[in-house]
Amino acid sequence: MVLAKKPRSTKPPSRIIAARPPKTALRAVLTSLPLILAAALALRLGFAWNYAAHSPHRALSIIPFLFESGNIAHSLATGSGFSSPFRIPTGPTAWMTPLYPLFLSAIMRIFGAYTFASWLAAVLCNIGFSTAACLPVYAVGRRIGGASLGAAAAWLWVIFPNAILLSFESLWDTSLSALLGATVLWATLRLPDSRRRLAWAAYGFLWGVGLMTNAALLSLLPFLLAWLAFRARPRNFARPALAAAVALFCCVPWTVRNYVVFHTFIPLRSVLGLQLWVGNNPRAKVVWLGEQHPINDTVERNRYVTLGETAYMHEKLTNALDYILRHPAREAGLVAGRFVSIWAGGTPTPVADFFRNRSLWFRYVLLFNLAAALGTAIAIVLLFRARHPYAVPLAVFPLVFPWAYYLTLALPRYRHPIDPVLLLLLAVTVRRFVTSKVAVTMS
Repeated sequence: MVLAKKPRSTKPPSRIIAARPPKTALRAVLTSLPLILAAALALRLGFAWNYAAHSPHRALSIIPFLFESGNIAHSLATGSGFSSPFRIPTGPTAWMTPLYPLFLSAIMRIFGAYTFASWLAAVLCNIGFSTAACLPVYAVGRRIGGASLGAAAAWLWVIFPNAILLSFESLWDTSLSALLGATVLWATLRLPDSRRRLAWAAYGFLWGVGLMTNAALLSLLPFLLAWLAFRARPRNFARPALAAAVALFCCVPWTVRNYVVFHTFIPLRSVLGLQLWVGNNPRAKVVWLGEQHPINDTVERNRYVTLGETAYMHEKLTNALDYILRHPAREAGLVAGRFVSIWAGGTPTPVADFFRNRSLWFRYVLLFNLAAALGTAIAIVLLFRARHPYAVPLAVFPLVFPWAYYLTLALPRYRHPIDPVLLLLLAVTVRRFVTSKVAVTMS
């Protein structure tokens, strides 16, 4: 028996799959977070590989570790405790908060002290931190102005030269601090509407991790907690107080350790006196190249060993404050020079350096930093004029955090914990400029 074929139905299909318009497809690609992360990782790995290919491996095994973080990490890895920041045994220290030296010491224990494998592992971790910063940058941008703003800010972070270079050129907490700074902002913006105590406690723990990684983040804490307290609905001070208590509790073991070891109250770091003096004394310069620092200066190192860390820092603090008060005009010049240097990426004379240095890469880095500075200033004005609900926490980062470095030393890596926020603000400015241009053209 032969079955007759069913006639083909002439009804239209119930579901028709339409091809995406080219603009929609391009938008989907450009706002794809996996693509952004892949690009960030590839760029950083490529630059690091090129750096390693043009540097002797023996040099990379030793030189990047010969700064305070690496020296303390070596001391920890070899069983001498949290001590000796200057390549020689000098006893216990509170030079920096403990998390990053502990992290580096774990790498040294696994891959060996002063080995290329240890340098490679530390750099790969830094690259991972820098790449992961795309996540909170994207999330905050999306919360502020949608997926397009989040993607624009994340792409700016992908190609930001400071983020690329600092992930492999120095073994400091820089990349981790940038990740933590961006994550703190993301958590701050998410928190006001939460009534869950666990969420506020987790926020305090995040702050504790941040402070134990980079003590300079402390300058942001009271402003962001105050904003949260007034932003919460209904207004409630108990939950911000809980977050502050958890953050404080995270710091207590380190502070107790410092008191037991030094018999004085050192809540986070001991180094403020030296930082202030190095930047404010008769021989101080806006561009600091390591002068008068115990790690480079034998006389200062011997003085540090003779007095001990706490007495040495107290002496430097006293001398620095005395100099600042006696020389207000010169101090104003130093602060102004450091202000320009912080925002220009490390130079107090950006215009002259732009024309003097013909390297295209140097000019790219300089112009990117200047664009970030200008874009940040414009975005803050735009957000406050628009009475944007997130204007205050976004503005706190660039307006408050750099002050410690205007008064002490201005190195590019010092600004890096707030760089993700600066690029968010730059993205706000760029989008406003682009949409205004489009509106003018269409009219």
